Amino acid sequence: MADDVTSTPDVVDEVSAEGAPQREHGPWDAADAPEGAPRVDLGAILLPGVPGMELRMEIDKATSVVSAAQVNLEGSSLQVQAFAAPRTEGIWDEIRAEIAESVTKQGGSADDLPGPFGRELLARLPVRTAEGRTGHRPARFIGADGPRWFLRGVLTGKAAVDPEAAQALEQVFAAIVVVRGDDARPPRDLLALRLPGQGPNAPAPQAPKFEPPARGPEITEIR
Repeated sequence: MADDVTSTPDVVDEVSAEGAPQREHGPWDAADAPEGAPRVDLGAILLPGVPGMELRMEIDKATSVVSAAQVNLEGSSLQVQAFAAPRTEGIWDEIRAEIAESVTKQGGSADDLPGPFGRELLARLPVRTAEGRTGHRPARFIGADGPRWFLRGVLTGKAAVDPEAAQALEQVFAAIVVVRGDDARPPRDLLALRLPGQGPNAPAPQAPKFEPPARGPEITEIR
């Protein structure tokens, strides 16, 4: 169970990438992020500030861990989490298959499709409507493998089904900088997030590892 904390973001200067190799597109590693755009410092994630966006931080009640950041913009939402990954290979292919299996076991469906960040999942999770009927809630799972990290995004609302509506949040995801740190972590450990303005020296409780999704998003398709 997680609490949501709504915040008006304070932005910080972007990390410098002087002398670092450049990726063709984001999300970026802290070592090779392009300069220029201000970002909100959330610890392991530096999030671009976009006019009109609302930032919500999800906090696990049991552990007080900040488990995810959610950006609400133009009727859609993007939830982001960063995880540790092996040094030599990415984990998105494996995680994507696990998400698809989890969704299918819940009675939903998941299509593995090409997208702007590579392969992604369009999932439809079963829900019971207020009228007692069975519906499906769509969500797009997107991911990016970086150097020793993996960034997962979940698009819900209009952005899950409308490519035009998804563009603004896709741009947010592409501009994220992941601050992996040098500490040793097992693959799939959640990289520590913090509330805006909390500071880098605050103690962080033990963070949970990646788990497949247990709930879906905000548009319901009635069938």
